[in-house]
Amino acid sequence: MSIEEPDPTGRAGWTRRLLAKGAALLVATLIVSALAGSSARVRASNEPAAPTIGMVADEVRNLARRLETTKGELAMARAQVDRANNIIRYSSQYQVPADLAAAIYDIALSEGIDTDVAFRLVKVESQFKPKALSGKGAIGYAQVQLPTARFYEPGLSEEQLYQRDVNLRIGFRFLRDLLRRYDGDFQLALVAYNRGPGRVEEILLQGGDPSNGYAEAVLKGTRHAPGAVVE
Repeated sequence: MSIEEPDPTGRAGWTRRLLAKGAALLVATLIVSALAGSSARVRASNEPAAPTIGMVADEVRNLARRLETTKGELAMARAQVDRANNIIRYSSQYQVPADLAAAIYDIALSEGIDTDVAFRLVKVESQFKPKALSGKGAIGYAQVQLPTARFYEPGLSEEQLYQRDVNLRIGFRFLRDLLRRYDGDFQLALVAYNRGPGRVEEILLQGGDPSNGYAEAVLKGTRHAPGAVVE
């Protein structure tokens, strides 16, 4: 007898619906409290007159300010829920610890890299092994060579390059710079990441095709894959 695992997509949808209901309830509460406050002040003044236009305008302005604050708080809460759901999804999909999934996710976003591509790159490069070392001296999760790392952080040691966050940050920053260099062309940028931009430029100048299957392997299953249909 098998037990079905909970659907992260369904959980995320349920959480968003709960936030939406909470937001609606909070707005209604604010409106009621604003009106009640206005009426209470009128009664306390012992004046039979209805609230003046100025009083109503003040209440509306106060309510608007409170709503803006609430909207900001709800947006932050929604962003945190989305982040948590995405980290859970990636952790499950790639069978990696949640803290590693969170690091890849957060650093990719901070460096402007599509998170799907970031996870695929680390999988293809190192199989998520922190001590991975290639025959050409590429190090760690993102398989960064020390000369490349020192271009971004002069004086960096090999030991420091093995540190998770340092390795991921430099690797993703290198890919980001290659994407800028090749005008957002993921195929060329990834081949240059793998073969080196100098070698790619040399092949292109000779009229050749630098592709070696690496870009296709990284982009597999992402919206940047050749022939992928973006909904």
